[in-house]
Amino acid sequence: MQKTPESFWKGIVKSFGLVFGDIGTSPIYTLTVIFAFTKPTFDNVMGILSLIFWTLTILVSVEYAWLAMSLGRKGEGGTIVLKEILVRMMKSGRKIVFVAFLSYVGVSLLLGDGVITPAISILSAVEGMILIPGLETLHQETMILIAAIIAVALFIFQFKGTDKIAGTFGPIMVIWFSSLTVSGLISIASHPELVKAASPYYAAKFFMDNGFSAFFVLSEVILCATGGEALYADMGHLGRKPIIRAWCIAFFALIINYFGQGAYVLSFGTEKNLLFGMVQREAPFLYVPFLILTIMATVIASQALISGVFSIVYQGITTRIMPLLKVSFTSSQLKSQIYIGSVNWALLMAVIFIMIVFKKSENLAAAYGLAVTGTMVITGIMMIMIYKRTQKKWKVPLAVLVAIADLAFFTACMNKIPHGAYWSIVLASLPFLTILIWTKGQSALYRALRPLDLETFLESYEQIYAKGKTIPGTALFFTRETPVVPPYVIHCVIRSNIIYERNIFVSIIRTDEPFEVKYKLTKGIGTGLDAFEIRAGYMEVIDIEKLLQKSEIREKVIFYGVEDISTTNPAWRIFSIIKRLTPNFVQFYKLPPGKLQGVVTRVEM
Repeated sequence: MQKTPESFWKGIVKSFGLVFGDIGTSPIYTLTVIFAFTKPTFDNVMGILSLIFWTLTILVSVEYAWLAMSLGRKGEGGTIVLKEILVRMMKSGRKIVFVAFLSYVGVSLLLGDGVITPAISILSAVEGMILIPGLETLHQETMILIAAIIAVALFIFQFKGTDKIAGTFGPIMVIWFSSLTVSGLISIASHPELVKAASPYYAAKFFMDNGFSAFFVLSEVILCATGGEALYADMGHLGRKPIIRAWCIAFFALIINYFGQGAYVLSFGTEKNLLFGMVQREAPFLYVPFLILTIMATVIASQALISGVFSIVYQGITTRIMPLLKVSFTSSQLKSQIYIGSVNWALLMAVIFIMIVFKKSENLAAAYGLAVTGTMVITGIMMIMIYKRTQKKWKVPLAVLVAIADLAFFTACMNKIPHGAYWSIVLASLPFLTILIWTKGQSALYRALRPLDLETFLESYEQIYAKGKTIPGTALFFTRETPVVPPYVIHCVIRSNIIYERNIFVSIIRTDEPFEVKYKLTKGIGTGLDAFEIRAGYMEVIDIEKLLQKSEIREKVIFYGVEDISTTNPAWRIFSIIKRLTPNFVQFYKLPPGKLQGVVTRVEM
């Protein structure tokens, strides 16, 4: 079916609102921060603009728009998707462990980035208020308070979902990118020779002129590409083509604005924030509306990142690398619209904390970039490994070149660690340690529980069932997989002789596909014993009750296992605390409370 021009443009406008908020608001602070450390000479301006042009080209256009976005599962993208693609291609256990480790680091870095991005975006926009006549003496503490109030308002409304207001995001971001383009064009008119900076010669000359110190400038240049990973991560929301089409326009707007800021530097110096100073000089009467637009754009950028964090955590929950958390679904139309309260409030506290610690957006910029470049390096490595195993081996050299560029930026960002970038590591280490403890703990718990194989279980089960002392009705028992019987079932059925007329083992298996739900009822695996298997993609929202009703199962009672962990191991103690604090299986899947019976099993770990 041919797409209408209306749907063509609708996809582009939606992409602006949902994907390009972060990278679209980078011009607020990128060049201002760079020229705080670099002399604004003509050669330096040309070199920096050339570096920005080629950073956006290599790290966003080539790495994400071209290489990464051609790797997807049912249209979904992201670090977990790359992991699932690779695991399918591999046989070696060690390599699979390495890929899992890479994906855990990548996910953790993205979650850490989810704290810094809203903080730097909102704070840098609010700081533009000091250019309003009469507000020049506004204290930094007041601006932090205003930024914190905006952040609180943003996070408070998350539970309502964004699908109702998401329609306004796109048009606002279209106005934002249009403003960037127009202001940039007006400024370039005073120094049209800056257009030559698109040549890589000027980037090379900058390195030759400045020597080793030029390498560390890369740690600030990378700010122009923050948010580039959203092209791939959000691919499942909108599809590949609309995002790539929108990126072509966004790239054009960003480059024009950066070049315009370069012209402003040559004409008026670097005393003010470059973007705000440029707009104020071009159209003083439009400065306040532009500042309001800037704050709206940064809120949209933060919103996109918060939604992205919810999606990453949900993927982590369903692929069993993260603990179960209470998830609310805020839209009946969009599967991606979810709300995780515990994550939302933890993010808010972390964002406000980071604002207070760093105080100014330029201080935050000095710490920003390590997590982003780390994620890019991991994406580059995983793409090399995937393309080596496909028929598109000709893409391997390109992926290698991209990974080398990522590594160069990441190495340059190491210089930021003493200046606050260690917070990126601290913020990423929390989800990383949680993932490690949870995954290892689940494996250790499974071994400690000593489940029974189905054949051995059936020998005792058949003898008890044959006595004819069954309870009327149907009982459900949740198991990890049908052939393996967990201890709580043995306790219920074998030791306590609790056998219903009909007993059903229900197992949920998450597949490595993002979407699709299949379910199958296998009757007669034992006398009065059936198996009900649900196979669902890791992004799917499952309504277990609905699937049971479709298979004409009307349960009277639902049994599930609760582990009481006894341990002296510090890691397993943390694991035990996480299990106690987070919802259990039945709460996560919202099964009817009136039918639930939890069976406690004491486990030594």
